[in-house]
Amino acid sequence: MAFTGNYMCTSFKQELLQAKHDFPNGTGHTCTLAMYTNSASFTAATTDYTTSNEVSGTGYSAGGGTLTNVTPTTSGTTAFTDFADLTFSTATVTARGALIYNTTSGGGTGTTDAVVVLDFGSDKTSTAGDFTIVFPTADASNAIIRIA
Repeated sequence: MAFTGNYMCTSFKQELLQAKHDFPNGTGHTCTLAMYTNSASFTAATTDYTTSNEVSGTGYSAGGGTLTNVTPTTSGTTAFTDFADLTFSTATVTARGALIYNTTSGGGTGTTDAVVVLDFGSDKTSTAGDFTIVFPTADASNAIIRIA
């Protein structure tokens, strides 16, 4: 098994402190979600998008799909942001996990800066149907990106 959990990438944490990522919806950087097979190897040390072991199939294009950001906010001492659910329509793919990455020039090292690694827990398959990535509730306990 190549995926071993969900990670906020260490390079992303450093790049946040360097002001290289901007999340406000509509005015910030663009994030993309790419899906991968169980042969992909990602950890918290992942720094960039790669095509190696990316899924392929009907309804999915290399590079993945563009995410719609939920405006960053806070609750108590936790800052968080999230994304709207993403659907690959009429897709025939099998994916074990995904990588969210910043595709805007001016982010970290370029246009493929890793943000978060997602482990689906097992292979997920869609056959000529919708493959939907459902993000958790955007709150201080559940949002996909949280800084406490």
